[in-house]
Amino acid sequence: MSIQVINPSTGELLGVSPELDAVDRDAALDRAQTAYADWKKQSFAQRAQVLRNIAQRLRNDVESLAPLMTLEMGKPIKEARAEVMKAALCADHYAEHGESYLAPDTLASDASLSYVQYLPLGVVLGILPWNAPFWLAFRFCAPALMAGNTCLMKHDPHVPACAEAIARLFEQSGAPAGLLQNLPLSNTDVEAVIRDPRVQAVSLTGSDRAGTVVASIAGAEIKPVVLELGGSDPCIVLADADLDKAADVITLSRIINAGQSCIAAKRIIVEAGIHDELVTRLEERLSKLKLGDPNEESTDIGPLAREDLRLNLHRQVQETIAAGAQCRLGGEIPEGPGYFYPVTLLTDVTNDMTAAREETFGPVAVVIKAEDQDEAMRLANDSQYGLAASIWTERSRGEKLARQLETGQVAVNGIVKTDPRLPSGGVKRSGLGRELGPHGMHEFVNAQQVWLG
Repeated sequence: MSIQVINPSTGELLGVSPELDAVDRDAALDRAQTAYADWKKQSFAQRAQVLRNIAQRLRNDVESLAPLMTLEMGKPIKEARAEVMKAALCADHYAEHGESYLAPDTLASDASLSYVQYLPLGVVLGILPWNAPFWLAFRFCAPALMAGNTCLMKHDPHVPACAEAIARLFEQSGAPAGLLQNLPLSNTDVEAVIRDPRVQAVSLTGSDRAGTVVASIAGAEIKPVVLELGGSDPCIVLADADLDKAADVITLSRIINAGQSCIAAKRIIVEAGIHDELVTRLEERLSKLKLGDPNEESTDIGPLAREDLRLNLHRQVQETIAAGAQCRLGGEIPEGPGYFYPVTLLTDVTNDMTAAREETFGPVAVVIKAEDQDEAMRLANDSQYGLAASIWTERSRGEKLARQLETGQVAVNGIVKTDPRLPSGGVKRSGLGRELGPHGMHEFVNAQQVWLG
């Protein structure tokens, strides 16, 4: 079934998302397999040059690529430009460091020499969401390609122009045919591709519900899978925190991409003694943000990507208010075209309310009061999710407390972010495996032991 692509700023129809038929899908799989046979033999230097060429093309074309995100999913244009540049940084990073990340490890044994070498697996399928179309594509493909794999990209059908532009970048940069291909598939066709013997591994960024389905299919086929799923990320603010800096960073973290980010600060857990002070600071900062046309440079927050996402977010807000939370800002769907939702600040929230239990994907800040450090830590870990967390306190104290947090990454006195140099991923229902850094690169390789007598 084809999907209508809507401009979230206006509600106007942009077109219909294309879909590959079975014949074209099979041809794409063949091209990926054929390209792999040669690509795996290329040196690290040869692979790196391809990635560098693509990174340069991203930089050269930023002014034509960024507006595609603004049009299809509502990302403010200044954030869209930054995303394209971050994708270029990712490609350059693996071009520079991929060989050292995969350097063989010599291990002592009863052999005259024994070591582990890291070899490519083959064709890797990436199933990607709409919220960061360029960054998440390169987060998936850059390390996999540098390792010697080839990539198939099943992007979200609501961002078809972004997906086509990414595939076209490879063609325009002189990459080998079939190295990375866009597969505009319906969700019902994805299972067949995962099960196809030409596909050796799968990477998914999406909801925990989607992760459950993909993991079960990949597991049945005994194929490696990396899952980066949802989060209800805690941000702990203790009494010795720098409140002004904390308020600045929490505000930024909560509203980037209109709050449509897995690693955004979602549950702001504040020690009782400073609770009111921090709420005042947050309300002051959040109230100044400009909601509006994402094409304008002055816009801080654009629309949500789809109407169903807006309705679900509003349900979460209304259920939380009905349970006893106070709405200090926002909380009402504005009149007019587009899928806009106002910056919303909820206080007097408890950890059993809807906006604390579910992932909120929008510009909604939820503040929970904790009596002391111990309760703050308990509340932070009381979640089915475990993607990322942040903590605001004296640095050495924060470093010690990080060990108690059940999350894949922790930022002490800073914003949670993804960085090509560092591994990202979650625990519990937030996922399996890691992306980025050397750890992410090791997910889609064969760690082959070599023993020499």
